[in-house]
Amino acid sequence: MILQESGEMYLETILILSKRGKAVRSIDVSEYMGFSKPSVSRAIGLLKTGGYVVMDDHDGHLTLTDTGRAVAENIYEKHTILSRFLMDLGVDETTATEDACKMEHVISDTSFAALKKHAGL
Repeated sequence: MILQESGEMYLETILILSKRGKAVRSIDVSEYMGFSKPSVSRAIGLLKTGGYVVMDDHDGHLTLTDTGRAVAENIYEKHTILSRFLMDLGVDETTATEDACKMEHVISDTSFAALKKHAGL
């Protein structure tokens, strides 16, 4: 399954929410992203089918698989570094964060590695 940008956003959201130390449920993803419960349910179903997420049958908690975590960590790193890079260039935080969110899905790993190297990261 080739992951679309929206799938990457869901995985990144699950990662961010899990870093807060609480179990993540679909409703948490829905509230964080501002999407409807049916939309999130459908997306989570696709991510489960693709092997990116597992859902506990008992309590509905979402867990990233190793593959899902790798994708989420990659996107999150790109978002974080691109945001910081843009702010270092003088872009305001809101714009930098919004632009980084768009860029993180299209920048190649090669270009991102070069950008990190240039920034001394």
